[in-house]
Parts: sequence; C-alpha cells; structure tokens
Amino acid sequence: MKTNLKKRSELVYGGPERMPNRSLLKAMGYTDKDITQPFVGIANSWNEIVPGHIHLNELAKYVKKGVSAVNATPVEFNTIAICDGIAMGHEGMKTPLISREVIADSVELMAMAHGFDALILMASCDKIEPGMMMAAARTNIPSIFINGGPMLTGFALGKMLTLGDAFESVGMYYSGKISLEDLKIIENNACPGCGSCAGLYTANSMAILIEALGMSLPGSSTAPAVSGKRREFAKKTGELIVNILENDIKPRDILTYEAFENAIAVDMSMGASSNSVLHLLAIANEAGVKLEIDDFDKMSSKVPHIADLLPGGKYAVWQLDQVGGIPLIFKKLRKLGIINENVLTVTGKTLKQNLEEFKLPSLEDKEIVKDPESPIRKTGTLVILKGNLAPEGAVIKIAGLPNLVHEGNAVVFDSEEDAFKAISKNMIKPGDVVVIRYEGPKGGPGMREMLSVTSALVGAGLGTSVALITDGRFSGATRGFMVGHVAPEAALGGPIAIVKNGDRIIIDAIKKKIELKVSDDEIKNRFKEWNPPETKYKYGALAKYQSFVTSASKGAILKIPKA
Repeated sequence: MKTNLKKRSELVYGGPERMPNRSLLKAMGYTDKDITQPFVGIANSWNEIVPGHIHLNELAKYVKKGVSAVNATPVEFNTIAICDGIAMGHEGMKTPLISREVIADSVELMAMAHGFDALILMASCDKIEPGMMMAAARTNIPSIFINGGPMLTGFALGKMLTLGDAFESVGMYYSGKISLEDLKIIENNACPGCGSCAGLYTANSMAILIEALGMSLPGSSTAPAVSGKRREFAKKTGELIVNILENDIKPRDILTYEAFENAIAVDMSMGASSNSVLHLLAIANEAGVKLEIDDFDKMSSKVPHIADLLPGGKYAVWQLDQVGGIPLIFKKLRKLGIINENVLTVTGKTLKQNLEEFKLPSLEDKEIVKDPESPIRKTGTLVILKGNLAPEGAVIKIAGLPNLVHEGNAVVFDSEEDAFKAISKNMIKPGDVVVIRYEGPKGGPGMREMLSVTSALVGAGLGTSVALITDGRFSGATRGFMVGHVAPEAALGGPIAIVKNGDRIIIDAIKKKIELKVSDDEIKNRFKEWNPPETKYKYGALAKYQSFVTSASKGAILKIPKA
C-alpha cells in the first residue's frame, strides 16, 4: 500500500500535537495499527422504521470485512432515513425531500470533523441515496456507493404484489371493487421483507442511476436485498476503497457531464421515477456540472423505452437483475451510439472496460428488456412539458400510458388532503383535470409526493381517463396521466396559482405542451387579485427549508442568499 493515503486523517491523528485525538480513539478500542491505516468512513442510514434500511446494519459487517481485508480502518456512522411510504398521505410527506439536504449536510460534517480519507455510502430509499451522493460530490473525497438492494415481490389473490398495489387497493376498496378482507390480504403480502420497494420506484431508480453514473460496482444496484450477491457486492465495495485511494479517484472525476448523460439515457430507457429529474439536477449542482432540465428533454427524444418494469410495465427489479441488470441496459443502448463509454468509474476503469468484463447471465429475456430495434416506445419515458401553465417546465412519465394527449376541465384543490377527500367521495369524473397546488418545494413546503391521490384515482379506474397536474411531485410508484413539478410553483406566483374550476387545460406529451386555455389578459387580471398564502411554518426545519429552497426546475436545491 502507498504511504501517502492518509492525506486527510494524518492532519487529524498524526504527530505529537494530535496525541489527545488518538487517545480518544483508543478509548473506543482503536489500536496503533488501526490509527496508522487509512480511515474509511462508512455512512450508514440503518434504522428500525424503513424496510429498505432494516438490514443495513448486517450488510455493513460485510463492507467492514472488505475494508479491513485491504489494511484500512472502517469507521461506521449513521445518518437519518425517512420512509416515503409511511410518510405518504399526511403532513409527514413534507419531510422526505427536506431530509435529502439534512443527509447531505450530516455526511459532509462527519467527514470534515473526523478526517476520513475515503467514504463508503450505504443507503436505500428515495432521498437518502441522492443525499449521500450530494455529500460525496460536495466533499470530493474518494467514495463508493452501495445500495441495500430491492425488495422481493409479494404474492396473493393470484397475482404478484408490490407496495404500489397496496396503495392502489385503497382506491379499489373505496370504489367498491374489492372487499375489506381482500384489502387485508394485500396489506399482509405486498411487502414480504427487507429492501427498497420492489418496482422501479424512486429508491431503485436512484440506485440504478448511481450505478449508471459510475459511482457503484457494475451490476450491484439490482441485486436483491436478501441475496448472497448483495453481501458479495458489499464485501467487494469495501475491498475496492483502497484502490480508489491509491489512484486518487474522486467523485468529481467520475461525475462529469458525460456521466450524467449516460444516467439520463438509462433513466429514459427504463421508465424510472420522475423524481430522478430533481435528484440528478441536485447531484450535478454539487458536482459543479451544468445540468439543466432541458438536457432530459434532449435525451428523451433519442432514447427508446426498452425495459418493461413496474409500475408502468410488468416486471420487478429483481427480475431485471436475473437477466443482467444495468450492464444489460448499457449493452443494449451502446448499439445506438448514445452512451459515453470512456467515462471513468469507481472500479478505476472506464465504462467500456467494465462492460467488456461483465458477464451477462445466459438466460436473457427479451420480454423484460427489449432490443432497441423493437422497443416498447421509440422515445424515452420522461417528457418535459412547457407552456403557459408551466413556463419553467413540468414532468410527466409516459411509461404505460396508452394515450399521450388529454384535454379537460380543471377541478382545483389547494392541498393534497382536499383532493383525496373528493376522490374518495367519487367527485372526480372521466375527462377531468385535477389540479393540486401550493404543494411545491416552497409552498408545501417540501414538495409532497401524491401517491395516495394518484393511487386512489388508478384504483377507482380513472388512471387514464383523468389527468392530474401539481406543483408537487409523485412517488416512483405512481402511474397514470400525472404531471408534476409544475414550475414556477403556485407559492412563487406561477400560473398554476390562478387556475379556476372549469378552465380548459390541454396536456400534449407528443408536442411537449401544457396549456391553460385562458387569454393572456385574463391571466394578468387574475394575478392582480392574487395574493400568496401565508405559511403556517414559522420555525423549525420546514421554515428554514422554505426560506432557501429553489424551483423544482433547478432540482429544489438550497441557495443561501448573497450578502
């Protein structure tokens, strides 16, 4: 091992003047040998409230074995993790996006305070993964990410089940389509064990996109949480950290514009979560990469939809893993010449070298991943819409949508709760355009996901005959004609703030337009009578976030005002 690998930790623990620091380490059982080795911080988001994280304490043991095997010293610490599924449908849903910033801050502060030479970032679930990646980009310490792996699917009532089915079954129950007994059966079987929820929801989407960025081991993002492969990847991740240190490979060496293009291409090919737009923009911002919402639109027109994954398709993420995972997706897309194969990855090799070395399983299934020549759809699965209702843009996921155009009359709500009550009482009719506003990053605050609302619509059989528009956002489990991230948001005086019941709205995902059929003069007159609502959050985390958060079109990042 090279002797200059303790560049950071030597400043904290080396020399006579740092004797007190070493003494504190020895209070915890660290030996002289431990202290002379490189310090590898293991940021772990384990807790006992999130199924994607409940096993990470066990997985960390394998990571630490790998670190110790290469003569480095593993130092595990924790950060928070919020379960979006549990937070869903109530005031608690304002917190997960805010937690992304708290997680990034906490990892950054721990790394700065304790002089870690390298970081291994362990997480599953929606905001924790991008939060850790933001910290990696911010600190720019040699780092590797490993996720906790996808959950397996449940099975009951003659079909495969995921968390998405659990949410949609609520709408089915309220519309009289299933009994209370069936609802209980789904409750007991939809989530069979640990891991991030089984479909290509936000948690698995972000794990996959972090692999696509080159920040985790090839093939690692899709290995099931309960599999031996997951433990093997954990140990290999620990072993790889010294190689990254020796070659001084830092996150910003990997997180280039070209790497983000690769990730967006994978995103568009798979039907990944619309939240990926927010999170990739936020990670790029921390890495100093000029990524814009229009970059997603450009890639969408070039990339075919080839992976038939839930919620817009048929298959779960563990099934994608069986046929080759993300290396298979890359190998399919490289035929189109849209993949940057010379980008650097955490292996120390280029993407091209990784793909040449990765052995695909012999059981390739072209039902799960199609060939680009015969795709599910010729264009990507996320579409950026613009128009007088969303001048800065809005996002729609079109995976699984039979129709890409919807025109109807607005039914307007100023909160998610009011919309859910109306849907539960069967007040929404085919053809309507449900508008939910004041749920954006600043207006919410926290930009709540609308899975309870969208699932209620789908469960009631309205998923394709009703459109929903919001300045909030959606769970990765959402499906149907749903438009989120409308920017500017209502709280900032975006046009969505002055929509009235009965206004005609047209959404065209082919022409990439979202239009309010009201004259410019009428819009101006309505704004003369509009006043932003007063926030009820005067102190605490939500108030601080509300003060500094930017538009969804910028990734809902925090900006400190210049003095």
